Amino acid sequence: MDKLYWLDQIKLQDRAKVGDKAFYLSRIIQRGYPVVPGFVVSAEILREFLENLNSSESLVADLPHSSLHLDVANWRQLQQVAGRLRQEILTATVPQQWVSTIFQAARQWQTGCLILRPTLAVSNATLNMKNISGLLESVFCQCEPEAIAFALKRTWSQIFRARSLLYWQRAGINLQQMSLAVLVQPVENAIASGLLTANSSGWEIEATWGLGIAIALGEVQPDVYYIQQETGVVLEQQLGNKMLAYSVDDAAPRVFSQPAPKLFLTPDHTCLSTYVIQSAQQKQYALQEEYLQQIIALGTQLVSELGKTFTIKWTIAQQTTSGKLYITQVSPSQSVIIPHGHFIRGLGAAGGRVVATALVINPQQKPEQLPKGVILVVTAIAPDWLPLLHQVAGIITEQGGLTSHAAILARELGIAAVVNAISATSLIQTGERLLLDGDRGEVYRIKGDSKEEMDKRGEENLLSPHHANPKVPHPALTSHLPMIATQLLVNLSQSSLIEQVQSLPVDGVGLLRSELMILNILSGQHPNSWILGGRQAELLELWSEQIMQFARAFAPRPVFYRSLDWPQDLLSLSDSLQSSPQSMLGERGTFSYLRNPAVFELELKALARVQQAGYSNVNLLLPFVRTVEEFVFCRRKVEQALLTEVSQFQLWMMAEVPSVLFLLPEYVKAGAAGISIGTNDLTQLLLGVDREQGQLAKVFNELHPAVMSAIAQLIQMAKSAGIPCSICGQAPALYPEIIDKLVEWGITSISVEPEAVERTYQAIARAEQRLILAAARRKLH
Repeated sequence: MDKLYWLDQIKLQDRAKVGDKAFYLSRIIQRGYPVVPGFVVSAEILREFLENLNSSESLVADLPHSSLHLDVANWRQLQQVAGRLRQEILTATVPQQWVSTIFQAARQWQTGCLILRPTLAVSNATLNMKNISGLLESVFCQCEPEAIAFALKRTWSQIFRARSLLYWQRAGINLQQMSLAVLVQPVENAIASGLLTANSSGWEIEATWGLGIAIALGEVQPDVYYIQQETGVVLEQQLGNKMLAYSVDDAAPRVFSQPAPKLFLTPDHTCLSTYVIQSAQQKQYALQEEYLQQIIALGTQLVSELGKTFTIKWTIAQQTTSGKLYITQVSPSQSVIIPHGHFIRGLGAAGGRVVATALVINPQQKPEQLPKGVILVVTAIAPDWLPLLHQVAGIITEQGGLTSHAAILARELGIAAVVNAISATSLIQTGERLLLDGDRGEVYRIKGDSKEEMDKRGEENLLSPHHANPKVPHPALTSHLPMIATQLLVNLSQSSLIEQVQSLPVDGVGLLRSELMILNILSGQHPNSWILGGRQAELLELWSEQIMQFARAFAPRPVFYRSLDWPQDLLSLSDSLQSSPQSMLGERGTFSYLRNPAVFELELKALARVQQAGYSNVNLLLPFVRTVEEFVFCRRKVEQALLTEVSQFQLWMMAEVPSVLFLLPEYVKAGAAGISIGTNDLTQLLLGVDREQGQLAKVFNELHPAVMSAIAQLIQMAKSAGIPCSICGQAPALYPEIIDKLVEWGITSISVEPEAVERTYQAIARAEQRLILAAARRKLH
């Protein structure tokens, strides 16, 4: 390593060596603007590192000169190659001289924490290279030689992630065109951090407590200030939802009124701590007036340097008596709100891409109907919006996670969707032409003809609004699938999807969501209102006909009908039964049947009607069972409705309240013929995280050891009790790697959304083949 490139000394001819991110910062710091100091490990160092890997693998051995022509459509090959390349890098040794040089340079900052920022330059790129969000991420590490070496390798290895390799190939870029350098900077505790986005129509400032990583990870909804560019006047400000903050691990942040408890140290950010902000602090804006004015003044100065369109990331470093404003990143003329560029990022909740006109809706004024083919932009979607969604082309919500109502409804209806898109209703205007990418969780503003725009972007297979349910596989695509022993079922609620779904390779319906199914017939009124209004017979007729459509279509395959589970936010239906305002969960599941058995009794009569019509394939699944007493009450009601007179009928229960982990043997004694694990509720109750809160998406994780352990325990307990065990939450579809474990543990059946049927089938087949192969090898040896 000949030298490090310090930000205040980088020259124009160094741009390819230091990458664009470092180059832009160097231009600003050399003009006297406050920039966090730093130095760059040049792209030449990465090339030298790759040339000296000395790997026996031919592909890896030729890395610096390889064009990596992969069949990116072959996801298995893509994952294997990406995994092999990254493993080679992560296990290789960084020369001690390099590590020593970086360590000695960083020691002068007298900090215990460093951030390594990937800074990329691409020569002769065939595409606009500005949209690489999510491909290359910053890495935090302690200021120690061993930690620096590993963080450096982790930063380099990101260009060989599967999604990165896919992007490079589609962009027509090979390794020879790519120069990846690493910007090293100190990390100090911050009072607040955020972004300033400037464009010709106005400025927007986002701010949160502590370090800016909380915004980058989507774990907070930042405060937002709208600024008039010409005058610097604050036109409007909105308080965010800032429950968490990040700080350097070696010192608690002074921003808190009291020391907050440390929650965890993530493997990726070993020198950072996450803190819960005090309740009183959450209700305050992160920026004091003096700091807000400093940022506005800084933006005004930068206009002369960068023009009217730019984005900066800033931080207010915590010092002894006050804070100091620093710039941490500059994106000149590449505002996140530009044509041809991604301008909103959220969570990709339902796959597919669509171009259509935006319709921004005030959630307090629910419309009676929506125009066909629009992209609906709204703060949040409650389940009772479902009848309105059938004709929309896409959905964007500001709130919600991957298991929120909006996400679940979008996946079932085959509508591309992005959730947790912060400030979407403010940034998007009705009538704008948008490209919504539900796979990447990104939204783009476009102009002109959509096909022309997509050709410019080099995208393929753009899904138009009229292409309904793009993710449901065609029967012809599944004819070649291998046989599997584990049952594969489908989650449904909409009779309009029966024709498309019934020919899929599924063994039946594992979850028929009654509350979403009957929203189409309730006319905005709670079932209790129909009963009190003397319309019980009319509702019974409609209800039984709805269930019969599914029974008829899938017979003789089983249909597991889950009885009504009214979450609190569904009770916007008129004349609904009111829950306690203090209750986070509401009077959900079987407990509500005890309070008002009339609706449950009517539901059982509808099931009896289906049986009387000659369909014996419908079973009952009780939701959100809290106690054995609740189950016994429901079982007696089922017996009184004569449903058990049909020998094929089975009474199951959802396993989603953690108490079932202790009470399952008692439930079996009380008559439970099977269980279905609901991972959505089980996860939120085990981890104490509201699954509707998208900013906590990183915490709501079905892969958490506690959740996986609970699932394993439930499967084992069911086997011991001699009853079947299914799983119908979103976990298997969102995390296919779970399926290996489910099959190994002995799950009886897996139920997923229609769009996930084919990939889940393949995943089950692979898991079963691996178990058979392992057993054969054990027998052989």
